[in-house]
Amino acid sequence: MLNTVSFFFFLLLFLVGSNRITVAEKAGFVGRNGTQFLLNGEQVYLNGFNAYWMMTTAADTVSKGRATVTTALRQASAVGMNVARIWGFNEGDYLPLQISPGSYSEDVFKGLDFVVYEAGRYKIKLIISLVNNFEDYGGRKKYVEWAGLDEPDEFYTNSVVKQFYKNHVKTVLTRKNSITGRVYKEDPTIFSWELINEPRCNCSIVLQSWVKEMASYVKSIDSNHLLEIGLEGFYGGSKPDRTVYNPGGAVLTGTDFISNNQVPEIDFATIHIYPDSWLPLQSSRTGEQDEFVDKWIGAHIQDCDNIIKKPLLITEFGKSSKFPGFSLEERNKFFKRVYDVIYESARTGGPCTGGVFWQLTTNRTGSLGDGYEVFMQQGPNTTASLIAQQSIKLRNLKYPPLVTHSAA
Repeated sequence: MLNTVSFFFFLLLFLVGSNRITVAEKAGFVGRNGTQFLLNGEQVYLNGFNAYWMMTTAADTVSKGRATVTTALRQASAVGMNVARIWGFNEGDYLPLQISPGSYSEDVFKGLDFVVYEAGRYKIKLIISLVNNFEDYGGRKKYVEWAGLDEPDEFYTNSVVKQFYKNHVKTVLTRKNSITGRVYKEDPTIFSWELINEPRCNCSIVLQSWVKEMASYVKSIDSNHLLEIGLEGFYGGSKPDRTVYNPGGAVLTGTDFISNNQVPEIDFATIHIYPDSWLPLQSSRTGEQDEFVDKWIGAHIQDCDNIIKKPLLITEFGKSSKFPGFSLEERNKFFKRVYDVIYESARTGGPCTGGVFWQLTTNRTGSLGDGYEVFMQQGPNTTASLIAQQSIKLRNLKYPPLVTHSAA
């Protein structure tokens, strides 16, 4: 009689070797299969939030910052959110993580330890960004200054600056959590690493080279976790015909959604959506913003499906109270528009299977607000209800079997 267990085992090895299927390397870590995320053999659909402030807030023990982080995670979990995007850097003046190249504040690192630990308790995965493009929280300008240089783009080219960044990457990825005793690169609470928040560069070739180098370096240290770049989604020179989808046409940021995400070590693509700041103010009255949102997401879904062949996450979207015409109703309409596109893509097996709004705020962190803040508990919060409905819809999607065929 044929030993069916052995037969299945050898068949599985054959299929894996033939690259016809992909599975997560370790139980508990999110992997990907073609354009889909997988966790323990089941597809993963994501509904989450940005909370850049969590590490520094948790480090502020004088103001009982850890309780604030716990409150935010508890409120997010209560409406079914399962992923958060946070900063894993701070080279700025207030509670810096990295004080100078290679010199770290243990107290701030313990704040990050707490966020990772607490997120795990509430079953919320973390996307952790490793540096900022902008000067807020230090960013690439600070790295350039540390090397005694002036030009911000030397962040991508200067060997000393690049080594500073690599050293930071290694320090974070190999950090041993002071609470759990687990090294970050071995912690399944972390969903993915992000190379840089919203990169900018005057030369697309330079940025492409940097992405290749740093993506390879991250993977040489950590093969457990997924990796993404931190892109907003602007199209570049690799597909000039796609630049018509950029807000206002051509956007000269040096990024290229297609070629950047085709780097083999990059596991999934990201886009951001800010129609009220990207488009003329009058567009909100003419319906141009709604049309832009539909085309923007649709174009990226199409490209992830047909060209990049990787998952797509909307890692930032929001509507600011600082722009004319803002109302809770208008924000909810915008959120629902984004959520509906995500759900339809997920329901039909498309590559866009999650969204992460900017940004979750609590009563204690309201002073950090930038107009986009969403309070989960403040009066009759219809936005919280909308978020909860999206979580339920995604959670109720039927999961495929353990082994699925690659889209490639």
